[in-house]
Amino acid sequence: MLEPGAGDLDLEAAIREYRARGFARIGRVASDDVLAELRSRADQMMLGRLSYEGLFFQRDTESNNYDDLEYGKGWQGPTLNYRKIEKLEKDPVYWAFLNNPVFARVAHAVIGNEVSIYRAFLMNKSSHGGSNLPWHQDGGRFWGLDVPPELQIWTALDDAPEEAGCVEFLPGTHEKGLATPLGGVVPPEHVAARGEADLVHVPARAGDVLIIHNHVWHRSGLNRTGRPRRAFSVCYMNAATKCVRKKRAPRSFVRVFVKPSDRDRDRDVDRDVDAK
Repeated sequence: MLEPGAGDLDLEAAIREYRARGFARIGRVASDDVLAELRSRADQMMLGRLSYEGLFFQRDTESNNYDDLEYGKGWQGPTLNYRKIEKLEKDPVYWAFLNNPVFARVAHAVIGNEVSIYRAFLMNKSSHGGSNLPWHQDGGRFWGLDVPPELQIWTALDDAPEEAGCVEFLPGTHEKGLATPLGGVVPPEHVAARGEADLVHVPARAGDVLIIHNHVWHRSGLNRTGRPRRAFSVCYMNAATKCVRKKRAPRSFVRVFVKPSDRDRDRDVDRDVDAK
């Protein structure tokens, strides 16, 4: 599942950079074979040929404009123009990849021994261009957690050069926490006050992995290559983190990097809660 030599990557240096800047490049982790399988399974889900109960879909816009996105419609028929698929931990290949030993070393170093996931999802900029994603932070009141998570591990499933809408960062912006209690998109006046002179583009090759602090300001532009630009991102957090939402039954979260019997038990609990 892993690129030869991935176990020898200097994770300590990457984690130091992540803590200082809010992001860091680990290097190439995923092998060609697993990348091909992950891409294939993502396409099969978008086309309705592979399905799991509880998958979340968001279709991309026809205008390539983030502000035109629609919410709450789920799967809308076969198309490769879905922007997002969540709950990928339900798929055995994605599940195996997000439990790989390189990610385990990072998560244990940043979080501790007991780790769960908030979400595991695909971000897709289709060959039609996808949509522009503005400066944002991944956290806030909408996430409904008692402790804000801090670690996301992002894997490029395709090459992601600048012209494909690579991830862009404003270094150090994680240090001041959330720009607003709600989180999500950073208001334009905050961006103007902070400035973008030190913006960093982080192009990636297929298989490359980035570690990202949830609160660092990041964005991505349109895909102008005429080829898909897919990435798999997992938000890891302390397993003691609790859901504090009130309108529906609180979510439970699947633990990772544990023995199979415990994983199966936690996934069964998660399915039971989702069904309520």
